[in-house]
Amino acid sequence: MMTIYDNVDGVLVARSAPAEITAQTVWIDLYRPTREEDTGVEQALGVLVPTREEMSEIEASSRLYHEGGAHVMTAIILSFAENEAIHGEKPTHSNNDVATPVTFMLAGNRLITVRYAEPRGFKLYLNRAQKKDAACSAGPSVLIGLIEAVIDRAADRVERIQAEVDQLSHTIFDVNNERQRAPRFDINIKTIGREGELTSRSRESLLSIDRLLTYLSHVMSERGEDKLLRARIKTANRDVQSLNDHVGYLSVKINFLLDATLGMINNEQNTIIKIFSVLAVALMPPTLVGTIYGMNFKHIPELDWEYGYPLALSLMVISAVLPWLYFKRKGWL
Repeated sequence: MMTIYDNVDGVLVARSAPAEITAQTVWIDLYRPTREEDTGVEQALGVLVPTREEMSEIEASSRLYHEGGAHVMTAIILSFAENEAIHGEKPTHSNNDVATPVTFMLAGNRLITVRYAEPRGFKLYLNRAQKKDAACSAGPSVLIGLIEAVIDRAADRVERIQAEVDQLSHTIFDVNNERQRAPRFDINIKTIGREGELTSRSRESLLSIDRLLTYLSHVMSERGEDKLLRARIKTANRDVQSLNDHVGYLSVKINFLLDATLGMINNEQNTIIKIFSVLAVALMPPTLVGTIYGMNFKHIPELDWEYGYPLALSLMVISAVLPWLYFKRKGWL
């Protein structure tokens, strides 16, 4: 689907294909484009629209380059899962986000975006750009506005991860719940895995955006764009770096929580094994007494004694209690 955005009195106005690209057009958004739509844009603007396979290449030279009169920049951005974006469903959890490549092409004063998912930042930017005095007079300002919106959403995501990790840390180290059961540990490990995966995706996205902003800064300097745009790029770059640092801290903390949870599981297993070991040792003396008096020899004096049975039972109880008291005193129970 191709959507054309014109700058009309400082506000972005959307037109759906097959609308013509006019002098007022500042942004062409290609969402899951067909080959015909790609060809139409290439012929109208003299650019080469990358394919989905080309967008997925990971080397820097395939993500940041100049070709066909356009600066092509590809970043990894967290978006709605494809099936959710297609059917308009809203994910119930941030972990439903997927890391997908989004390409930004700066051709003159027009911006072309190519995407196969629904980044949350795009909707946020469109809400801003449909208000009066929005900074959307040309492609470069639209591009920076989109990147700023993506960074805002990334910051919200990092804050949400921070809150969930803090809650998880409180659950794991809750002094009022020292005897956590195995099912609770399973839940903790699943939560840690989910947060670790989302943190990894966020870091991948932020690193790619950081590279894009560095490249874009050089492009803006070469084009002689005004200082305001370049200042916004520097601010966005600083924001990304600070988020990267925080994501690194969260990654370390998540690894610590995983190690702590696995250690607690190990301690729980050791405690169970210790209890069985102590019980086995404590029951050995009474077992020995019972075995002695259970032997089928003809001449066992205590068998004919009136108090032989109570004596044997007493010996068994005493031989079991004494080891238990000893273990208790040593703190093994």
